[in-house]
Amino acid sequence: MTPIGMMPPKKILIIKLRHIGDVLLSTPVLRALRDAFPDAQLTMLVNRGTEGVLAHHPDVNEVLCLEKGAWVDQCKFVYGLRERGFDCVIDLTDGDRSAVISFATGAPIRIGFNAEHRWRGLLYSRVVKPRPVDQHRVEYDLCALRALGLDPKRGMPTVSVSESEEKMADQWLNEQGLTGDHALPLVLLQPGARYSLKVWPPERFAQLSDRLVERFHCRILLGGDQREREVAEQVARKTHCAPIVVAGKFSLLQYAALVKRCALFVGNDGGAMHIAATVGTPVVALFGPTYPQRWGPRGGLTQVMYKGLDCRACYHPSCLRGDDSCMRQISVDEVYEAASRMLAGRRGSSSELIGTVDSGSGDQEESIDIDGNTR
Repeated sequence: MTPIGMMPPKKILIIKLRHIGDVLLSTPVLRALRDAFPDAQLTMLVNRGTEGVLAHHPDVNEVLCLEKGAWVDQCKFVYGLRERGFDCVIDLTDGDRSAVISFATGAPIRIGFNAEHRWRGLLYSRVVKPRPVDQHRVEYDLCALRALGLDPKRGMPTVSVSESEEKMADQWLNEQGLTGDHALPLVLLQPGARYSLKVWPPERFAQLSDRLVERFHCRILLGGDQREREVAEQVARKTHCAPIVVAGKFSLLQYAALVKRCALFVGNDGGAMHIAATVGTPVVALFGPTYPQRWGPRGGLTQVMYKGLDCRACYHPSCLRGDDSCMRQISVDEVYEAASRMLAGRRGSSSELIGTVDSGSGDQEESIDIDGNTR
């Protein structure tokens, strides 16, 4: 029996129809469920394109992808979910579409969020009300398990990289001459982001690259997916240090293996930032219209650059501040200093402390995120 007196669920569906970072930040829920219900079948439903986060994950039995397509095809997919006979659905999406899917499964236990007090609350059997301390998204998602009588502790996101993906990263580094006893430290910069309002200016990434190479004799990699390759190449053209553009070259988990081998990651708020933190690479994270108290990186050493502006004044899709926008207020000097502290700390410097930010703390604020809290 569970702590609330019901039979332990045998088939649990976890829904997270958001982006890569969101799915990654929800993985502590899988760990907590596996600890509580070791014999349960855990199935996770995610958007197509985010499933790579869960490949090889030890706590999930099956990953399903919701495709974008005709309404008829969507209905057939949902009917297939109903046929599976889930006895519990945990919807971590905070959205209307996922609430409808939760209801359509026919599961007797349907747990979800309804912070906006919308009609979707009627589709759940139990609506979760996060506590003030559940500010970071990791704790926010974990609090859904209280509806099952569980009291999960603060968790850390996890991503599982296979041996073949590790070998792929090593092979590529070897081909580029970036391995060996005299190999230079690698710094991966991520100049792209899903939304333009979250992008630090490309010319500043270029200036940062040259300054880091001049001081630390490191090798710069410019990351991103295929859609972000153009901005990575734009940064490369503005530098003097000849960085290597790796945007679009690797799968998600190959990218995780690559960034794991880097001495530092510097980039905009997004999925790549969360992956870097999760695998333990030191991170300098650049935040603008999103709150690091809610979406900050979890993992190893992190330094968040954030000006704390009220972005209700320039909410997506336009910003009224122009050159005084939240991302443009982050200077090259301060990012360079934060990156330098981390690289110096890697060399064992006792004179410089590596700055860290506890992204699970801070004053409570309601998250004003782009596109309804997607990453």
